[in-house]
Amino acid sequence: MKVFSFMTRKPTLILVALFALLWQPHCFADDVPVIAAASDLSYALGKVVERFTRETGRKLRVSFGSSGNLMRMIEQGGPFEMFMSADENYVFRLAGQGQTVDRGRIYALGRLALFAPRGSALEPSLDLARLPDLLADGRVRKFAIANPLHAPYGKAAREALLKLNLWQDIENALVFGESASQATLFAASGSTQGAIIPHSLALNPGISAKGSFRLIDRNLHNPLRQRMVLLKNASDTARQFYDYMQTTTAQEILGKSGFTIPGDL
Repeated sequence: MKVFSFMTRKPTLILVALFALLWQPHCFADDVPVIAAASDLSYALGKVVERFTRETGRKLRVSFGSSGNLMRMIEQGGPFEMFMSADENYVFRLAGQGQTVDRGRIYALGRLALFAPRGSALEPSLDLARLPDLLADGRVRKFAIANPLHAPYGKAAREALLKLNLWQDIENALVFGESASQATLFAASGSTQGAIIPHSLALNPGISAKGSFRLIDRNLHNPLRQRMVLLKNASDTARQFYDYMQTTTAQEILGKSGFTIPGDL
């Protein structure tokens, strides 16, 4: 199995480096809270934060990454005030440790998409069932997913491939992204011939311009129940943003960005 992410080989060193960067004084300038957010939100959440700041005058910083890695950083004392996970179990784990104000609430349900860059043999049909033949004749040599060990979208991708009996065929061609956004970039850049990525990232104009995608049947994997929670040190601004995420404005942005919002569950 090919793993292009050096974080997979040296997770401890990278976590320490990220932790150190986040602790730099600029992160605390003007008491601006830092939100830890799953990387599938990197397109949609920017729009929500922009609207929040425009309407309230309050600023936020967002640190994107795989939910599992962000959870570990919080466990190690990372300077976050709110956690937006792509897997609610990570929130429950922190709640069980007493690090959160409660067990949070679901803000969205995620969807998987099969993405193929321009010129890929996968692009014409975007059919996962074709993968074994395309792998066998060499037209697909590399295929990206997020690392299932700590990225919820990678875990869901593995579940889908297993359910379709494709995992054994594709395993040796897999390239693991450290997060869903990195797996997306692998495919969008043409470094791989395809990827299973978040629907929310497939809708990003910068990504959709570089390839095509098709939604994957949601019954092929466990639901991607995305949950947010305030941490014990949450400031008034973080609490306001937590409430703002439950407004019609924020939910409409998420809904238009590829997520199923709680009201539609």
